[in-house]
Amino acid sequence: MTKLKYKFTNDTLFKILFVKYPDLLKRLVANILKIPLESITEFIITNPEVPPEVVGDKFCRLDINMIVDGQRCDLEVQVTDEGDFPERSLYYWAREYSSALGEGEEYINLPRTIIICIVGFEMFDCVEFHSEFHALEVTRHTPLTDKFVMHYFELPKLPKDITKDDELKLWLSLFNAKTEEELKQIEALGVPIMSEAIVAYRNITADEKFKELERLRSRARHNEASALGHARREGIKIGSAAEREKWQSVVADKDAQIAKLLAQLAEAK
Repeated sequence: MTKLKYKFTNDTLFKILFVKYPDLLKRLVANILKIPLESITEFIITNPEVPPEVVGDKFCRLDINMIVDGQRCDLEVQVTDEGDFPERSLYYWAREYSSALGEGEEYINLPRTIIICIVGFEMFDCVEFHSEFHALEVTRHTPLTDKFVMHYFELPKLPKDITKDDELKLWLSLFNAKTEEELKQIEALGVPIMSEAIVAYRNITADEKFKELERLRSRARHNEASALGHARREGIKIGSAAEREKWQSVVADKDAQIAKLLAQLAEAK
């Protein structure tokens, strides 16, 4: 088995791939929302940029915000369970929902807001890999509003028997793939959109600029972890003006390199 160096759940890859190939993103979202692709008349990615200052931050969130026929949609991948994901994703929903209201507008104008989370760990005590939440009364199941929607897709629960007739499971299988052999199995099914997604994946991961971006990100995270570990061991408190200036200089240099690489990746055909 040949392990993938970069998985589809790599958040930098995820963001760059779907921003660079928006037709793939549109197809994925249509499958998740169970709407015909041809029925989508408005599809806008509202945060296509990857801010260089967050690429080296282990707490960064490289999500994709979209407007889909007037609805606000937010899609993200989360690989590790940090213990607070339900609360964190609810906070993201609240922020997306509340930020849509312009000054002087009526609350009735707030859009339907949908959070879509593809996670690499088990969240709920159930066998289903997909959980969808709405605001409902607990006994009558009467909806409070149709403007609250949360989707969670738990990759560890994805069934192994994937067929070419279920496109959503095929998409999730791409996110779940850990080896070259798994990618080739999906490709061998002969589903054109899957082949297109895998070609896009290979184009990006073969790009030296993307590899350099990942190298910088990895180095930044290792440096951060080493610095924090050293501070804990030595009891060092980084607080003086000179120390802050030193760290700010290092961060600024890293951000400049990342910004240049991101610009080159965005311009590449």
